[in-house]
Amino acid sequence: MPRHLARGALGFGLIIGSVALVPVAGPATLLAAPLALIAFRGCPTCWMVGLAQTISRGRLERRCEDGVCTLAKAHPHPAGTPRA
Repeated sequence: MPRHLARGALGFGLIIGSVALVPVAGPATLLAAPLALIAFRGCPTCWMVGLAQTISRGRLERRCEDGVCTLAKAHPHPAGTPRA
């Protein structure tokens, strides 16, 4: 989780910094924006979805019955038994 948040802070910092520094240092600062994609490992939206998945890992489970899928709280599993 700390690495995920650090990547997000770095990525958003690069995007904001590159745009904010254009009046001071010129358009060359926009070259820092693509580095944010490396920090995010893709797009910012994908990073946010990954953050939501990281936070909810193990707390929610998907259930599908009769062609309808829903999210519900996961039932606690006894210690030592694998989750399905």
